[in-house]
Amino acid sequence: MDNHFVFRAPQTIHYGRKAFEKVGEETLARGKKALIISDKVMERLGYTEECRNLLLNLKVESAFYTGVNSEPTDVYVAESLEIFEKENCDVIISLGGGSCIDTAKAISVLATNGGYIGDYMGGKKIADKHPIPHISIPTTAGTGSEATDATIITNTTNDVKMMIKQPAFMPEVAIVDPLLTLSSPKGVTAATGVDALSHAIEAYLSVKAQPMTDMLALSAVEKIVKNIKVTYEDGKNIDAREAMSLGSLQAGMAFTNASVCLVHGMSRPIGALFHVPHGISNAMLLPAVLEFSKEACIERLADLARIFKPDCGNLSNKEAAELTVYEVKKLCQELEIPNLKGWGIQPEAFKNATSKMAEDALASGSPNNNPKVPTKQEIEELYEVCFEYQFSSESMVTK
Repeated sequence: MDNHFVFRAPQTIHYGRKAFEKVGEETLARGKKALIISDKVMERLGYTEECRNLLLNLKVESAFYTGVNSEPTDVYVAESLEIFEKENCDVIISLGGGSCIDTAKAISVLATNGGYIGDYMGGKKIADKHPIPHISIPTTAGTGSEATDATIITNTTNDVKMMIKQPAFMPEVAIVDPLLTLSSPKGVTAATGVDALSHAIEAYLSVKAQPMTDMLALSAVEKIVKNIKVTYEDGKNIDAREAMSLGSLQAGMAFTNASVCLVHGMSRPIGALFHVPHGISNAMLLPAVLEFSKEACIERLADLARIFKPDCGNLSNKEAAELTVYEVKKLCQELEIPNLKGWGIQPEAFKNATSKMAEDALASGSPNNNPKVPTKQEIEELYEVCFEYQFSSESMVTK
């Protein structure tokens, strides 16, 4: 049996309360002027100014780009790259959710390797030159992007969410400070939390799973399952926020090495065409995709059941696998995750888009990592199921 595997992660990870204060020394060690990639929410909350001051304390200059919203596009990448070059920056800091981090990843590679970000999709162009140092600082517990070598950028010409994965996109430093997540509103907390859970579950179910990712994925699932409802109901509970931040980080390291599967493959086209935030669309899809995949990963789903319900040892593996699907459905209901129709997507528009979305999902490669690899028709059928999916918790009988 060949036990060879490769594991990638940021060179340096700072984790814990007040870890944000390390941004100055990490930036100073890498350059003289940083471009801070953030958004209007971070600006309004004062986090971008705090970052600027932490840099100024060590005489490091900075410039800003705060135009990113919930779905990063090639337009944001081009705009921020122009500022990076105009301001003669030599370090990039991303401060915000996954969108800010993904935008910064693209700039760090393009600034030294050139070209259009879409050139790197599918390995058509390889980033063989060292990227600009990137310090990632997440302000949500969900995307795990601070610890992944992938970026998701929407091509605004053809409305395709480009999933680009190469080692050069890995941030050099990750600073994970749970204090920065205290301001996350209830809806964001739920969406990003289930996003992190989907990362951990898909990493564990992936056909590319390996010992390191299994360890991280199971630990992440345990932390998220125990704490996600606490943070949803009491956003100021710092102990729960701390556990969620660590769980998200672990899930990020797990899925960037084991790869994500069908949920993410189907989620990206929804975001590109209907502008549903990534975490929410993942949450909308997760239960139905687990039901679809169940028969091909009974034992692994059973392992997860023992995290959701430690006292389920008397169940068979098949019953335990069904329990996992049930618990995920129940969690989504308790966190008030809407289905696609409830989000406000028009039925006819969605139906007309299912063929393109299925094609784009398959083209991303993620469905091939799923324990049960779907056909295009099966993906279209899953989209139809998910449109009015009921996150029922009335019984343990799956749909």
